[in-house]
Amino acid sequence: MNLLRTKSIEQSIADADEPGRKLKRSLSTWDLMIMGVAVAVGAGIFSVGAKAAANFAGPAVTLSFAIAAVTCALAIMCYAEFATAIPVAGSAYVFTYATMGELLAWIIGWNLILELFTAAAVIAKYWGIYLSKVFALTGADIPPAISLGGVDLYWGAFLIVAIFTVLLVLGTKLSARVGNIFTLIKIGVVLFVIVVGFTYVKVENYTPFIPAAEPTAGAGGADVLKQSFFGFLTGAAPAQYGTLGIFAGAALVFFAFIGFDVVATSAEEVKNPQKTLPRGIFGGLALVTLLYILVSLALTGMVSYTQLAEAKSPTLTTAFEAVGDTSAAKVIAFGSLVGLTTVIMVLLMGLSRVVLAMSRDGLLPRALSKTSEKRSTPARLQIICGAAVALVAGLTNVDLLEEMINIGTLSAFVVVSLGILVLRKKRPDLKPAFRVPFGKVLPVVSAVLCLYLMTNLAVETWIFFAFWLVIGLAIYFAYGQRHSRLNERFAEANASVNSRPATADAPDASDDEDELSRT
Repeated sequence: MNLLRTKSIEQSIADADEPGRKLKRSLSTWDLMIMGVAVAVGAGIFSVGAKAAANFAGPAVTLSFAIAAVTCALAIMCYAEFATAIPVAGSAYVFTYATMGELLAWIIGWNLILELFTAAAVIAKYWGIYLSKVFALTGADIPPAISLGGVDLYWGAFLIVAIFTVLLVLGTKLSARVGNIFTLIKIGVVLFVIVVGFTYVKVENYTPFIPAAEPTAGAGGADVLKQSFFGFLTGAAPAQYGTLGIFAGAALVFFAFIGFDVVATSAEEVKNPQKTLPRGIFGGLALVTLLYILVSLALTGMVSYTQLAEAKSPTLTTAFEAVGDTSAAKVIAFGSLVGLTTVIMVLLMGLSRVVLAMSRDGLLPRALSKTSEKRSTPARLQIICGAAVALVAGLTNVDLLEEMINIGTLSAFVVVSLGILVLRKKRPDLKPAFRVPFGKVLPVVSAVLCLYLMTNLAVETWIFFAFWLVIGLAIYFAYGQRHSRLNERFAEANASVNSRPATADAPDASDDEDELSRT
């Protein structure tokens, strides 16, 4: 049992063309750029920016967004180099399989499932809550949840997940067109927020720009679980704000940039991926970063961060209500609903593509990787993913696991960043259309930054993450390792060698394994 066996790039590309399991290339640069904006704008602007300002960074949340953007940009460069070299579905999972071996590839794939599944469920639940707020603004009192046998059912989550599951089954291009319309609407709402928000800005609200660090209220074990893992390791008392607060805020708002690794999962459905992928990913990232920084400046200039901290769940709406602009708050409520809509669509697509890649390789049941003959979409798998997300979003308190999204993303970013160095060493013959500049420097910096942001997540997040990894490893050794197609190929090669007559010139099994790794 060799857990470090790698799957060759050529084999990954060949598997992507397997009849009955292939996807249709239909996405353009514009589609990818909008896809990145679709999944990012909404997740960050309408949910975590105000929370990061209130509880971690104060007005310096702008720096938190900048740090998160730089970290994401460095990692996305590595994704772009990988994706142009291996343009198939699966993103970080496929890249890791080609460089660092099956076991680590499984772990990264498992973490991507954690990221995408949890994110889709969290956002679907938020969408249902915002839908009820929009109804309330029109005078209709429709609660976000109904009670069924003592269990709260968030009906909105079921509705939105069902709609986009159907669209994704009908076709990726159709889903992208619908997503484009919603995305352009929410960009308009965000621009409205920026323009109107700056009319209420008071310069004194930016002071102090970096609030002095202060201990968090309360004490005891619960408080320790809420502090950053970095603070726990260094023995620092639980605190908020200050310089460490900026990085803690960056770790939180990194949630706003998860869309760009999701875009990489669509590599197999992109026309001319060598040129389209880098342009689409970086164009979307640049636009999103600009919007985030402008919104965060407007938010923290409108009201003091201390006023935001007094709210139980601070949002952009909290800031506009604080300055007495209820009409703007209504627009934001509508924009939040539209914004979160496209986020759910892209996350559902990304989740199914990662599971598709893993099931192609046999690490998950092969039946999941079958695609529709008519539309070339993984219809069966998309329905399974949609049903699972809807159930968790509609019936559980999934929002408690928000930070699990970030730790899953960041762990994948670390491995992909280091994987570029392995890929270049193992396959110097490859000439990807995009290459991370400055040699080894930027991939290493990317890995270090991502790892540092991971340590700024809460201790309880790391505990949950450890449990998730244990469950994943149990599944791998109980099922994935035994059903791996790569292991089957090596077993066949070994059987072939063992059946040959023993001669001095006969190659041994390791020669066959080396050859298999290259083909």
